Amino acid sequence: MNWTTDEFLKRLYEETKNERLKLRSGKKHTGVDRQELCGRLRKALGSFPGTVTPLQPIVLEKKDYGDYYLEHIQYTTMESVDVPVMVLVPKDGKGSWPAVLACHGHGNGQRDAVGLAPNGSVLNELGIHNRFAVELVKRGLLVVIPEIMGFGVRRMAEEIIANPNYSSCGTLSSQLLMFGRTLAGMRVYEAIRALDYIQSRDDVIASRIGIFGFSGGSLISAFTAGLDDRIKATVLAGWTNTFQGSILAMHHCIDNYLPGILLDAEQPELIGLIAPRNLFVESGENDPIFPVKNVREAIAELKEIYNGMNVLDCFQSDLFPGSHEISGRKSFDWLAECLRS
Repeated sequence: MNWTTDEFLKRLYEETKNERLKLRSGKKHTGVDRQELCGRLRKALGSFPGTVTPLQPIVLEKKDYGDYYLEHIQYTTMESVDVPVMVLVPKDGKGSWPAVLACHGHGNGQRDAVGLAPNGSVLNELGIHNRFAVELVKRGLLVVIPEIMGFGVRRMAEEIIANPNYSSCGTLSSQLLMFGRTLAGMRVYEAIRALDYIQSRDDVIASRIGIFGFSGGSLISAFTAGLDDRIKATVLAGWTNTFQGSILAMHHCIDNYLPGILLDAEQPELIGLIAPRNLFVESGENDPIFPVKNVREAIAELKEIYNGMNVLDCFQSDLFPGSHEISGRKSFDWLAECLRS
């Protein structure tokens, strides 16, 4: 006798998928109202703050790192919530520059995107983030890197002491659900506030803003770009897949899960909300947590979405020989070119 629950979940997925197709006359993207899907995504992300709190940015420190200037900023995203932010400023002239919102993945927080130790010194190892923020600023882009909620200094106080090398994703996710919110939703909301900050800077070309995410940072990037058309170009590294092939197939951090989202769409359709704007997807062929088989499936669906809008040339992808990491061998130059044109 088999008492396990595996078949229950498999059947639930298939029933949900078939119900979606039935509502769309059997075709994946037929009858999908993009505005309605944006609303469904927004609902799944949970409640956002009811009032917009003034950012009140403060420059804490500015350092010269040779290839760029590093500004340490603080701003307020919502009541009682202050965020530490790194801003990498190019040295080629006085601006104005195109800008990129950089969303790091799981790890030590914002400093992973720059490759810095806690004391601010440059690490010898590139790490899986591959110093992507530095690569972008060297291409003439101003890069804004907020510390994402649940990482680095933005963890729960007791967890910083008890387990300094672990995130607070579990605690935040579970408690936010009790208030009708999700951690993904709070992170997307803060990314939207980061766009407000970027547009407020005198040294930024406000019409040329991109976003670059890695792993869980790509979830933030994809959903933020889908909901906010101020983003001209998006790079998603180490995340694009299907829910079925990734977060439903193996253990993943709880911050990846949104209540009821599969009733409305699979992951590629949600990413497709970025269309017709520029989108680049990259993934390692040996990524163990976002398997390449399902990356290819997602890329095929995204091509179908972009082709259906007659903007296939706005979608690019790169499957590189690597694991769960940022490559950038094509995406860095692609993003810089998109934001300069």
